[in-house]
Amino acid sequence: MATAITLKRKNIDLPVETLQKLSIMAVAQGKSLKKYIETLLIAKADSVSIDVNENPSPSGDPWFDDPRNLAELDEGIRQYREGKTVTLSMDEIKSLLGV
Repeated sequence: MATAITLKRKNIDLPVETLQKLSIMAVAQGKSLKKYIETLLIAKADSVSIDVNENPSPSGDPWFDDPRNLAELDEGIRQYREGKTVTLSMDEIKSLLGV
């Protein structure tokens, strides 16, 4: 049973010189220019490994790896969106902390 592959059409713009070179390379392999370019792009994409890191920290801070921390963060965001938070100035924070 054959597996169906979903295809997406995309127009691309290339310099004329590039198309000429690709056309020569395609002819050398006995392929149409379109098929040759598709083959090149698919091979390149298949050779690349893409790792998606769920950690939102650009530095990879391990604090974000703990699901409890993320749940607490999500809860704080929810409370903020619902207007259940207060904003304090730096002076107010220092006063509350006694510093």
